[in-house]
Amino acid sequence: MTVMTDRPHMLTEDFEAVARIAARERVGTRLEFIDGVIRSKAMPDGDHQMIIQWLTRICMQYRPELWLHPGQGIKAQEYRAGRAIPDAALAPSGAFVGQGDWVEPGPILMAVEVTSWDSDTRRRDHVEKPRAYAETGIPVYLLIDRAKCEVSVYSQPNGQRYESTHVVAYGKDVELPDPVGITLQTEVLKDWVR
Repeated sequence: MTVMTDRPHMLTEDFEAVARIAARERVGTRLEFIDGVIRSKAMPDGDHQMIIQWLTRICMQYRPELWLHPGQGIKAQEYRAGRAIPDAALAPSGAFVGQGDWVEPGPILMAVEVTSWDSDTRRRDHVEKPRAYAETGIPVYLLIDRAKCEVSVYSQPNGQRYESTHVVAYGKDVELPDPVGITLQTEVLKDWVR
Protein backbone atom coordinates (compact mmCIF):
# COMPACT_ATOMS: atom_id res chain seq x y z
CA MET A 1 0.00 0.00 0.00
CA THR A 2 1.33 3.46 -0.90
CA VAL A 3 0.68 6.31 1.49
CA MET A 4 0.24 9.68 -0.20
CA THR A 5 1.13 12.87 1.61
CA ASP A 6 0.50 16.45 0.62
CA ARG A 7 4.14 17.35 1.34
CA PRO A 8 6.94 15.89 -0.77
CA HIS A 9 9.63 14.15 1.25
CA MET A 10 13.27 15.09 0.78
CA LEU A 11 16.05 12.71 1.68
CA THR A 12 18.64 13.94 4.15
CA GLU A 13 21.40 13.34 1.60
CA ASP A 14 19.59 15.54 -0.92
CA PHE A 15 19.23 18.30 1.68
CA GLU A 16 22.96 18.15 2.45
CA ALA A 17 23.76 18.57 -1.25
CA VAL A 18 21.40 21.56 -1.53
CA ALA A 19 22.87 23.14 1.64
CA ARG A 20 26.44 22.73 0.31
CA ILE A 21 25.54 24.33 -3.02
CA ALA A 22 23.66 27.21 -1.35
CA ALA A 23 26.56 27.94 1.02
CA ARG A 24 29.04 27.92 -1.86
CA GLU A 25 26.93 30.12 -4.14
CA ARG A 26 25.74 32.69 -1.59
CA VAL A 27 28.15 33.65 1.16
CA GLY A 28 26.44 33.49 4.55
CA THR A 29 23.63 31.18 3.47
CA ARG A 30 22.96 28.61 6.19
CA LEU A 31 20.19 26.07 5.74
CA GLU A 32 18.64 23.73 8.30
CA PHE A 33 16.42 20.68 7.82
CA ILE A 34 14.00 20.08 10.69
CA ASP A 35 10.79 18.05 10.45
CA GLY A 36 11.47 17.56 6.75
CA VAL A 37 11.34 21.33 6.10
CA ILE A 38 14.23 23.43 4.81
CA ARG A 39 14.67 26.74 6.61
CA SER A 40 17.21 29.50 6.21
CA LYS A 41 19.04 30.53 9.37
CA ALA A 42 19.54 34.27 9.76
CA MET A 43 23.03 35.72 9.79
CA PRO A 44 23.99 36.86 13.29
CA ASP A 45 24.18 40.58 13.98
CA GLY A 46 26.79 42.25 16.20
CA ASP A 47 24.82 41.95 19.44
CA HIS A 48 24.17 38.27 18.71
CA GLN A 49 27.91 37.74 18.26
CA MET A 50 28.67 39.55 21.54
CA ILE A 51 26.33 37.20 23.40
CA ILE A 52 28.17 34.19 21.96
CA GLN A 53 31.53 35.80 22.89
CA TRP A 54 30.30 36.42 26.45
CA LEU A 55 29.13 32.83 26.78
CA THR A 56 32.40 31.52 25.30
CA ARG A 57 34.42 33.40 27.93
CA ILE A 58 32.29 31.99 30.74
CA CYS A 59 32.56 28.44 29.42
CA MET A 60 36.33 28.77 29.06
CA GLN A 61 36.63 30.09 32.60
CA TYR A 62 34.54 27.40 34.29
CA ARG A 63 34.93 24.45 31.92
CA PRO A 64 38.34 24.84 30.19
CA GLU A 65 38.26 21.23 28.96
CA LEU A 66 35.27 22.14 26.77
CA TRP A 67 34.79 24.48 23.83
CA LEU A 68 31.77 26.45 22.67
CA HIS A 69 31.75 25.51 18.97
CA PRO A 70 29.92 28.31 17.05
CA GLY A 71 27.69 27.42 14.10
CA GLN A 72 28.58 23.72 13.92
CA GLY A 73 26.04 21.73 11.89
CA ILE A 74 24.73 18.70 13.76
CA LYS A 75 22.74 15.59 12.93
CA ALA A 76 19.55 16.20 14.86
CA GLN A 77 16.19 14.68 15.65
CA GLU A 78 15.16 11.10 16.07
CA TYR A 79 17.27 8.78 13.92
CA ARG A 80 19.50 11.79 13.04
CA ALA A 81 17.49 12.58 9.90
CA GLY A 82 17.34 16.31 10.63
CA ARG A 83 20.11 18.85 10.29
CA ALA A 84 20.39 21.82 12.65
CA ILE A 85 22.91 24.60 13.11
CA PRO A 86 22.82 25.80 16.71
CA ASP A 87 24.42 29.17 17.32
CA ALA A 88 26.87 27.23 19.48
CA ALA A 89 27.37 23.74 20.85
CA LEU A 90 29.28 23.02 24.07
CA ALA A 91 31.46 19.91 23.68
CA PRO A 92 35.05 18.77 24.19
CA SER A 93 37.42 20.83 22.05
CA GLY A 94 38.35 18.03 19.64
CA ALA A 95 34.93 16.38 19.56
CA PHE A 96 34.18 16.98 15.89
CA VAL A 97 37.58 16.51 14.27
CA GLY A 98 37.26 14.70 10.93
CA GLN A 99 33.45 14.61 10.88
CA GLY A 100 32.63 17.09 8.10
CA ASP A 101 29.74 19.55 7.83
CA TRP A 102 27.18 17.62 9.94
CA VAL A 103 28.54 16.00 13.09
CA GLU A 104 27.28 13.30 15.42
CA PRO A 105 25.69 14.97 18.47
CA GLY A 106 26.89 12.48 21.10
CA PRO A 107 29.62 14.69 22.64
CA ILE A 108 27.38 17.78 22.85
CA LEU A 109 26.53 18.81 26.41
CA MET A 110 24.56 21.92 25.46
CA ALA A 111 23.06 23.49 22.34
CA VAL A 112 22.73 27.29 22.36
CA GLU A 113 20.39 29.52 20.37
CA VAL A 114 20.21 33.31 20.49
CA THR A 115 17.05 34.65 18.90
CA SER A 116 17.25 36.66 15.73
CA TRP A 117 14.84 39.33 14.55
CA ASP A 118 13.24 37.35 11.72
CA SER A 119 9.54 36.47 11.68
CA ASP A 120 9.82 32.74 12.38
CA THR A 121 12.20 32.90 15.36
CA ARG A 122 9.40 32.06 17.84
CA ARG A 123 8.40 28.86 16.05
CA ARG A 124 11.97 27.83 15.28
CA ASP A 125 13.73 28.61 18.60
CA HIS A 126 10.88 27.97 21.06
CA VAL A 127 9.14 24.99 19.41
CA GLU A 128 11.12 23.21 16.69
CA LYS A 129 14.65 23.47 18.11
CA PRO A 130 13.84 22.31 21.67
CA ARG A 131 11.99 19.31 20.28
CA ALA A 132 14.76 18.47 17.80
CA TYR A 133 17.50 18.79 20.43
CA ALA A 134 15.51 16.72 22.97
CA GLU A 135 14.91 13.99 20.35
CA THR A 136 18.66 14.06 19.70
CA GLY A 137 19.41 13.61 23.41
CA ILE A 138 21.38 16.83 23.93
CA PRO A 139 21.32 17.23 27.75
CA VAL A 140 20.85 21.03 27.91
CA TYR A 141 19.35 23.57 25.50
CA LEU A 142 20.06 27.23 26.32
CA LEU A 143 17.83 29.80 24.61
CA ILE A 144 18.66 33.49 24.94
CA ASP A 145 15.60 35.41 23.78
CA ARG A 146 16.51 38.99 22.92
CA ALA A 147 12.93 40.08 22.17
CA LYS A 148 11.58 38.90 25.52
CA CYS A 149 14.80 39.63 27.48
CA GLU A 150 14.63 36.11 28.91
CA VAL A 151 16.92 33.13 29.25
CA SER A 152 15.37 29.66 29.02
CA VAL A 153 17.19 26.53 30.13
CA TYR A 154 15.76 23.24 28.90
CA SER A 155 17.03 20.01 30.45
CA GLN A 156 16.22 16.36 31.08
CA PRO A 157 15.48 15.22 27.50
CA ASN A 158 13.25 12.17 27.31
CA GLY A 159 13.65 11.45 23.60
CA GLN A 160 10.65 13.56 22.62
CA ARG A 161 10.89 16.75 24.64
CA TYR A 162 12.69 18.36 27.56
CA GLU A 163 10.98 17.56 30.84
CA SER A 164 12.36 20.62 32.65
CA THR A 165 12.27 24.24 31.50
CA HIS A 166 13.49 27.12 33.66
CA VAL A 167 12.95 30.70 32.45
CA VAL A 168 14.45 33.84 34.01
CA ALA A 169 14.43 37.50 33.05
CA TYR A 170 17.68 39.18 32.05
CA GLY A 171 19.48 40.29 35.19
CA LYS A 172 18.81 37.14 37.22
CA ASP A 173 21.25 34.30 37.70
CA VAL A 174 20.42 31.00 36.00
CA GLU A 175 21.98 27.60 36.55
CA LEU A 176 22.96 25.44 33.63
CA PRO A 177 22.42 21.98 35.13
CA ASP A 178 24.71 18.97 34.86
CA PRO A 179 26.49 17.97 32.76
CA VAL A 180 27.24 21.68 32.13
CA GLY A 181 27.35 22.85 35.75
CA ILE A 182 27.75 26.61 35.25
CA THR A 183 25.74 29.50 36.72
CA LEU A 184 25.22 32.45 34.38
CA GLN A 185 24.93 36.01 35.68
CA THR A 186 22.71 37.52 32.98
CA GLU A 187 22.76 41.23 33.85
CA VAL A 188 25.15 41.98 30.95
CA LEU A 189 22.61 40.66 28.43
CA LYS A 190 20.64 43.88 28.94
CA ASP A 191 23.41 45.64 26.98
CA TRP A 192 22.66 43.64 23.82
CA VAL A 193 18.97 44.26 23.18
CA ARG A 194 17.31 46.73 20.85
